Amino acid sequence: MLIGIPLWAQKENDTIRYNQYGVRVDRIPLIAERRNGTLVFESRDQKQRIWFDTRVQVDGAIFSGDTYNEIGNGTAIRRARLAMKTELNEKWYGELDLDFANSELELKDAYLAYFPNQHWMIRAGNFKESFSMESTTTSRYLTFMERPMAVSAFAPSRHIGLALQYNYNWLLAIGGVYFQSVSDLEERTYSVDNNKDFGTDEGYSLTGKLVFMPLYNKSGYGIHIGAATSYRTPKTDAEIPGSVRYSTRSLTNINRKKYLDTDNILNVDYTWQNGFELAVYYHNFRLQGEYLLTDVYRKNNLPNENFNGFYIMGSCMLLGGEYQYNQRDGEFTQPSRGRKWGDIELALRYDMLDLNSSMEGSMGGAGEGITAGINYHVNSSVKVMFNYAYLNHDRYANGKGKLFVGHDVQGNLTKNPFEVIETEGKAGEDFSMFSIRFEIDF
Repeated sequence: MLIGIPLWAQKENDTIRYNQYGVRVDRIPLIAERRNGTLVFESRDQKQRIWFDTRVQVDGAIFSGDTYNEIGNGTAIRRARLAMKTELNEKWYGELDLDFANSELELKDAYLAYFPNQHWMIRAGNFKESFSMESTTTSRYLTFMERPMAVSAFAPSRHIGLALQYNYNWLLAIGGVYFQSVSDLEERTYSVDNNKDFGTDEGYSLTGKLVFMPLYNKSGYGIHIGAATSYRTPKTDAEIPGSVRYSTRSLTNINRKKYLDTDNILNVDYTWQNGFELAVYYHNFRLQGEYLLTDVYRKNNLPNENFNGFYIMGSCMLLGGEYQYNQRDGEFTQPSRGRKWGDIELALRYDMLDLNSSMEGSMGGAGEGITAGINYHVNSSVKVMFNYAYLNHDRYANGKGKLFVGHDVQGNLTKNPFEVIETEGKAGEDFSMFSIRFEIDF
């Protein structure tokens, strides 16, 4: 018996059903299937479907090197995602995605999308801004365990917004207006308090991206050429209203130190970010790179700040698997496997981030990383990743003045980059790390 619905009403007609609010509801039988490990429920006419998207990534890392600051080896649940997605018909799509990693709940994607036709999409809710190719690529299909430092520091992630997307053959164009970040409780608290105490406008961003795919009609190979720009006013989800901050954890989530960190840059009028992308793939080989720039324009005749970074990576599938490109979203998706028992992928990446603007302004440090990876794609749901990385930071990468970067004239460790006596290239924290990830997607 349905709660709240009289038994006589339920038996009136076996084809009629009511919900808990007493409203007569439509009935659409769904067929259950497992598709590449994902449980999908779909109507017979294939116009409606609902599926679960679950992801668990278990990480571990060991660090080595003669460091100025102790680094603890450790493990973590990098991601524990639970998402429900639905296509209501050919025109409407909805998604809710939550992350429970390490017992901390975060809202990820939560949006509604409308498709007027096969070329256009309108999306509203909380989702990633279309800025960096590596940033918008889902974490389940990343080639390395962590995104490049420049992408982590600069690329805007999820914000509440409204975006319009157009895709036709060789062209992808996306533009949107975005507001607050709501995924992190601390950021949301800052925003609510600034609204309540000061009545501060929350700020906004205008982000756009163009992607050209000149070989869109070719099978097994192609070229991706992209450019993105974002005009951003300071948001009230920052610790201090009217400020911005850029930082990253240097290719690891286990070592919680942020060597590269500008701290809060105050009196910001607006920031302007630009990114350029190039990717080439040919069956089982892929090359990809991005260059990102961030300019911070400040009030009261204060000096502007300029930061930049880039990465370049290459990879190959060894046993017959091939890379697959998602033309609709302008990014790489899950590669195919060349053997029944899986495939092996080799990858190499160099990336650099420079948060040093000027001696009179922000000197957040600069660093470079070289990462080698081996990925075992077991099947559509299971992947094992091995990464070795070497990190090299300069003398200004002192984590907002909290970390040692060398020795002073007395031979003591110092956090002040201007007291360091080590020669150029010797100051700053350098270390190696070996990391492993066990991942399941279902």
